[in-house]
Amino acid sequence: MTLFAALFSHYRRHPLQLLALAIMIVVATMLWTGVSHLTHQARASFGQSEQAVAERRQVVRSDGQSVAVADFVTLRRAGVCVMPWLEVQRPDAQGRVVGVDGLAASCFAGAGEAAQAWNQPLNGKPFLDIRDAAALTTGPDDRSAELTLLVAEQVTEAALPEGYRLSRFSLGPDTGELGESFLLNLDALGVLVLLITALLLRSVYQLGLAQRRDSFALLHRFGVPPVSVNRLLVLEMALLAGLCVIPGVALGRLLAGLLGSGFGQALDNLFDAPLYAGQEASWLSSVLTMMAVVMVVCLIDLIRPVSRAPVMLLAGQRQSLALAALLLGLALAMVASSLVPVFIAVALVFVGAGLLAPILMSGLAQRLARAAPDPLKRWHFAEFGVLARRLALPLVALQFALAMVLAVQALVTVFEATFDEWLSQRLAADFFVEVPAGADSGPGVDWLAAQPVLAASGDWQRVVRGEAELMMADAESHSETGPGQRVDLLAVAPVGRLLTQWRLQAAAEQPWQAFARGEGIMINEQLARRQELAVGETLNLTVADETLSLPVLAIYPDYGRPAGEVLLNAGLLPAAFQPGFESLSINPGDLDMATVVSGLQRVWQVETVTVRNNERIRVLADTVFDQTFLLTRAMTVLTLILAAAALLIMGWVFFSTRVWYYRLLAVWGLRDREVAGQMVRLAVSLTIGIAVLALPLGIWLTWVLVHRINPLAFGWSLPMAVYPEFWVELIGLSLLIGLSIAALMRRQLQQPATIPASAGSLSGGDR
Repeated sequence: MTLFAALFSHYRRHPLQLLALAIMIVVATMLWTGVSHLTHQARASFGQSEQAVAERRQVVRSDGQSVAVADFVTLRRAGVCVMPWLEVQRPDAQGRVVGVDGLAASCFAGAGEAAQAWNQPLNGKPFLDIRDAAALTTGPDDRSAELTLLVAEQVTEAALPEGYRLSRFSLGPDTGELGESFLLNLDALGVLVLLITALLLRSVYQLGLAQRRDSFALLHRFGVPPVSVNRLLVLEMALLAGLCVIPGVALGRLLAGLLGSGFGQALDNLFDAPLYAGQEASWLSSVLTMMAVVMVVCLIDLIRPVSRAPVMLLAGQRQSLALAALLLGLALAMVASSLVPVFIAVALVFVGAGLLAPILMSGLAQRLARAAPDPLKRWHFAEFGVLARRLALPLVALQFALAMVLAVQALVTVFEATFDEWLSQRLAADFFVEVPAGADSGPGVDWLAAQPVLAASGDWQRVVRGEAELMMADAESHSETGPGQRVDLLAVAPVGRLLTQWRLQAAAEQPWQAFARGEGIMINEQLARRQELAVGETLNLTVADETLSLPVLAIYPDYGRPAGEVLLNAGLLPAAFQPGFESLSINPGDLDMATVVSGLQRVWQVETVTVRNNERIRVLADTVFDQTFLLTRAMTVLTLILAAAALLIMGWVFFSTRVWYYRLLAVWGLRDREVAGQMVRLAVSLTIGIAVLALPLGIWLTWVLVHRINPLAFGWSLPMAVYPEFWVELIGLSLLIGLSIAALMRRQLQQPATIPASAGSLSGGDR
């Protein structure tokens, strides 16, 4: 205990280092645990729901209407083995639950299927008894609830009563890979946070070891073997990590809880992949993971001493290795066709850039020092080179954090601008008027067409939503989607200004004119990417049991959920088609909207019609967008704050170890104010220099996100854009950090100086 107290006395003399280590461990654990908890919850939701519905089918009505309890009764009386699956959004916005009928599911197991697939606890995590799930709804018209009738595998189409047919069942479109890609991106962001924090932790801890070198030598003279000191250092770090990791995990789970509703809404809106209730990650796995990371990062040299020969060999070739990693990563990012190679490329580029940054800064300082005629300037550049080498780890961590923040902010801004443009196209009309249930839209369409103001402007259209089945006509050139592959159908007529202002990614000659004549269809980017479709290819579209063979006239961007969507002229819809949703988009212009509403009520013979103001929809969409990126923004900002604070602490501590040298400036004849000015120039030059080196890395990472990762992960592309105002903000932040270090150094110059020490003392310091 006396020996341990002697070792730990270093932190009594340097409490700032202990505080820095503790804060960084807690924040890193909080960030990583928050992301890990959310991704685990999402993956568990995917897995648990797919376990019960894998390779299954559902019964749907041939008329396109939603199934109801009466349909379940009809099918069971006809001897068909079906089971209700009622999916409901919980009122507390903490995920969805699924209501199942255990009695109805008994025929599934009795038919020879895997009974364990339905052996799920009905405790609301996420499964409930269907009666309890129905109690969470507000009624049969509650849109937060969706009823599906699952059918046993042995049931054939011929066994169904008239008016029903079989269809594949999934919780949404085929987006399992896209959902996994989204979660993989979050995992990659969490790993990057861990990498930055590992660099900072190691730099602070290595500086502490350098300052404790003389204490270790003194203990050795007293007869304490180095092995005993190393064991106590391991015990010391284990205790510190344990005290900091556990509250960090608790804060991370709290962060995940605060962001859970927004994250779940993002999954649901982007991927039709709901975040189900009750999926929780293990406390023990999070604690053990972070304990291992902290111990390995700080004590790798003590746990497994590295031979000096290969280290010296690699150190001599560090510049060549860094350049090779950088070039290999750049090339791999250009040619990679899947996410994993892209992430490997990003890692290689970061490794290369991180190794080269201190070398570039130090090399440039040496050249400037040799060329400077003034001795004071030569000293300034020489000291700058020393700082660049000895503060390499925190400087590189700040470089990575600045690059990550720059790239993520640019991505979010690009997405926001693109999303606004897309939303403006989809919400070009001022108002949506829903066609009442059971009403025929035809009289309303005829009434609008007869209005002189609307006829002159053309600013109105009928919008029909439903489903269709799609397969390629040329099965040899593309893989067949299969007759059970359903896509969203969006039918519009007449084709006017509300539609023709859409931006198209690829199109045939005069696509809107051909579309207005009913000579083809348009498809969204997600469908085109997944099926490798191009303009001009002919597709077979089955709508209400009628097959339409039409060429692809254009591909349009779609930044909603990545479901396959087909845009069709409403004039081509078969008479038997039953829309899932139908509305009228109207820009009334000089025509009063109250007049439009009263006219439609009269022709439809209803007392009220539902009118939606698109401005309110836009506000709601913007809110969902903000929730989607809340986690990303929070992580990047916290990481930047962590890196800036760590560099501030490291810079202050490191500068403090060199006070003895800086006081030689006074011996050379400089006044105290001039010495303080030299400290300001040194600190600001250091932080501004690393910020400048972070800019190209951030710009390249932006390109990777928008042109490589985003299309591979989400199925849509974004335009590349840079925002110089972000550069100014980040450089301003670096300036603030440098000035803060200089202000602290000015106070240090007023303190009694100690003998010089540095983080490089473990391998020989700079003089």
